Amino acid sequence: MSTQIHKSRIQVINDAETGPGPVVYWMSREQRLEDNWALIFAKERATQSKTPLYIVFCLVPKFLHAGKRQYEFMLRGLEETARQARDLNIVFLFRRGEPGEVLPEVLSRLKAGQLILETDPLRIKKTWKKQVLDRTNIRAYEVDARNIVPWWTASSKQEYAARTIRPKIEKLLPAFLYPFPQLAPHPFSPQDMDQENTDISLDLPTGSSLWKVNLPTPGPAAANRTLEDFIKKRLSTYHLHANDPNRGVQSNLSPYLHFGQISAQKAALRVREESGIPSEARQAFLEQLIVRRELAENFCAYNPEYDSLRSAPNWAGESLDKHAHDSREHIYSLREFEQGMTHDPLWNAAQIEMLATGRMHGYMRMYWAKKILEWTPDPKTALEYTIYLNDRYQLDGRDPNGYTGIMWSIAGVHDQGWKERRVFGKVRYMSYAGCQRKFKVNEYIQRIKKHAQKAGFDAPGLEGKKS
Repeated sequence: MSTQIHKSRIQVINDAETGPGPVVYWMSREQRLEDNWALIFAKERATQSKTPLYIVFCLVPKFLHAGKRQYEFMLRGLEETARQARDLNIVFLFRRGEPGEVLPEVLSRLKAGQLILETDPLRIKKTWKKQVLDRTNIRAYEVDARNIVPWWTASSKQEYAARTIRPKIEKLLPAFLYPFPQLAPHPFSPQDMDQENTDISLDLPTGSSLWKVNLPTPGPAAANRTLEDFIKKRLSTYHLHANDPNRGVQSNLSPYLHFGQISAQKAALRVREESGIPSEARQAFLEQLIVRRELAENFCAYNPEYDSLRSAPNWAGESLDKHAHDSREHIYSLREFEQGMTHDPLWNAAQIEMLATGRMHGYMRMYWAKKILEWTPDPKTALEYTIYLNDRYQLDGRDPNGYTGIMWSIAGVHDQGWKERRVFGKVRYMSYAGCQRKFKVNEYIQRIKKHAQKAGFDAPGLEGKKS
């Protein structure tokens, strides 16, 4: 099927015939041209059939809880991608509307012969795919351009934990982890290419966020600079300080990985080839980049209730039910959580970091989610609040990684039972005192306070709130 792509990365997903018209690549979460197996495959198909190649991106007016910050980051990145497409003689079509309505009309007007789409385990994306395929009568292919080992190849079932999927992925990595071919300009142009290209509109479809966010620079070029900066300056001590939010050794790649502005496979190859890096640091980062990310993809792909307590393992579900009505020392409203106004200045600092930057340190993210469980009336409310806040304010929310991390924190997914306690039951507990043993809590709080003051944010919650 392809001379450059592992055949297991591609699936034929309907029985329609291949037509003589152009190839259309429906871009969604892989918002880059370089190092993109879906585009590479689409270009191969278009070259073989001697037809033009189109990329279509459908901007929906509302996507889960996403706000202005996420749309702005995505659209500014897409501006760069659209320019690169034009340089490669690929037509980039930017359309507003629901994919199930917009894409079939575009395919019909172009008299498209083949459709290439990306795999995505989220329910909303699966619904879009079904709507498009129900109204499309051309050959369609699905490509896993997100994972290094395609999720359907890595495992045929929902994995219990990292320890069960790790050996499967490690066994398959040599067959899939290899460099991408370089993209050359596409040799076949449509006659109406100038009319077909559409400017990316920054007339954002959603209202303002609670606070103005200090966004990192978006786009594939910035993503690659961030990767190089991490490798040169922080990777060598990653294994030592990854859980300390004061050390600043994080890769800062999560927004770029979420929006597909950089490939995890590209990042893995660069980390593996860099000399002078301690093996412990390299392994610790690749564990997060490959095993943990692909475990999250596995969870959402095989469990359609990935954002519900119904997906909790039996031991955790039973334990949470048993303690659902335990008394809580503190209970906060969604608005109090949203504004960072709890009694705990550490939790408030994590929330304010997210509000102000669109990001939160990974260790703090676990503490943040677990405290929402502790300070809400019941686990169901905790899950709803956590998903809303994560999806609304994190640049990398609305993602398998996010849903899986939340379910680990609140419902014990991919974890084990611990000593039973009030409210949490057997779900792993985290405390303020535990954080104090891990890192300098006050240093973190004061750093976020200075950041908020410099940005003009009023953050009284950083002083703490009396019970």
